[in-house]
Amino acid sequence: MTRFPILRLVLAALAVVALAGCAGKSPSSATSSGYKVGKPYQIAGVWYYPHVDYEYDETGIASWYGPGFHGKKTASGETYDQNGLTAAHRTLPLPSLVRVTNLVNGRQITLKVNDRGPFAHGRILDVSKRGAQLLDFERTGTAKVRVEILAEESRQLAYQAGAYKVAPEVTGGTGSSTTSGQSGSPQVAAAPVGDLAQEPLPPPPGGQAAAPKVNQPVTKPVQSATRIEDKVLAAAPAPDGKVSKVPVRAANMYVQAGAFTSQSNANRLASRLAKFGQARIVLVVVDRQKFYRVRVGPIASVADADRILDQVVGAGNPQAKIVVE
Repeated sequence: MTRFPILRLVLAALAVVALAGCAGKSPSSATSSGYKVGKPYQIAGVWYYPHVDYEYDETGIASWYGPGFHGKKTASGETYDQNGLTAAHRTLPLPSLVRVTNLVNGRQITLKVNDRGPFAHGRILDVSKRGAQLLDFERTGTAKVRVEILAEESRQLAYQAGAYKVAPEVTGGTGSSTTSGQSGSPQVAAAPVGDLAQEPLPPPPGGQAAAPKVNQPVTKPVQSATRIEDKVLAAAPAPDGKVSKVPVRAANMYVQAGAFTSQSNANRLASRLAKFGQARIVLVVVDRQKFYRVRVGPIASVADADRILDQVVGAGNPQAKIVVE
């Protein structure tokens, strides 16, 4: 009769271990309640591939969208509010939190990505009307920006939206969600503490013995345990609308037509693009791999960049994009 309770305990322990193995992992690409990554899709002949990327960091041109979409559903299922602190991105998970910096004036804010877009060539982000106001490009319509994902905050948003079955680890705190003995370090038992006996000293000659002192037990306040899930939810991030200012440096625009591991291929493309402007090849090393980026520029204005981008795309380079450096 005792075999069945033991079996249940073993199965329960195995279930706990299986759940613990999920902690700290990236969320699934499958759609869960309130959380979406999405499947590849095609717009105007260009394919986009949504994916989880907690190292995302890109420069380019941002635009904003407002009255024509206000009150409509976003790709995440939320209702679009042009006065909210949100943005649309082509591939980042919904929701994600990003830091957006206007590279011309140094204004910097945080926005929540909750929609797909923009789908015009040469744009990397669509921000809300309020976002454009805070970044100070509502009147011009576009701005040179840098967009960086806030990795830890985005993981917490993903958990809150249902992407994780177990909460991601919370860094920077003093607590730990790791069970003792799972880190692989040897466990050392604490040294035993003996009982201390207190014995009064005899009084001096002619004196009287002092009354024995009674030690009152010290009661420590009881603190309720906080689950890691509660810690994550309590710290769930949200844009606060605060504008930071960062130093501004020169930011040039280019149309990047492609990147090649073969320098000869890059040279051939650069020669074909010379009719659209000054074509150049930029060598970069990514994970010890050399890439030869083919660019046209620098370009003075967004209007000129859009025109040259259309020409480069029309010449058979659908993946061309505007970059800012």
